[in-house]
Amino acid sequence: MSLSRTDVREILPKALGEKLAGVAVEALESRGQLYLRVAAANLPELCRFLRDDPEWRFDFLSLVSGVDWLGASPRFEVVYQLRSLAHNHRVGLKVPVPDDSLTIPSVTGIWRGADWMEREVFDLYGVRFDGHPNLKRIMMPDDWEGHPYRKDFPLEGHEQR
Repeated sequence: MSLSRTDVREILPKALGEKLAGVAVEALESRGQLYLRVAAANLPELCRFLRDDPEWRFDFLSLVSGVDWLGASPRFEVVYQLRSLAHNHRVGLKVPVPDDSLTIPSVTGIWRGADWMEREVFDLYGVRFDGHPNLKRIMMPDDWEGHPYRKDFPLEGHEQR
């Protein structure tokens, strides 16, 4: 299947509505890129569909990043960038993180490459990934207090002990 970016932006949301009727997604566009906003509970089902459906085959997870919307609710969001190497399609997923638990499902069982990227978001933002096989700090020392990419983290850091 050879679709332009415009085609993907128009066809993928419709296909999801037909094939994943129980998974509500909101289609957004930013700088010519399609993003799908999906509830955390529906993330694994959507990701499996996007990876396994032969029409789409989003087989490469290129990025997992955190966003801190300090003052908004929910405050945090996790963004996934997916690519289909077979079809040369791209799509982003935006997952609001529930304020009460700061936890969303891990996608390491779908894309093994999510392992270190989810650990980085956990370490720097404090978002937990349920089902992650080894969720521990990856950037900061084990005894570090806080999450330095949060917008309310002290600009001077912590005092040296």
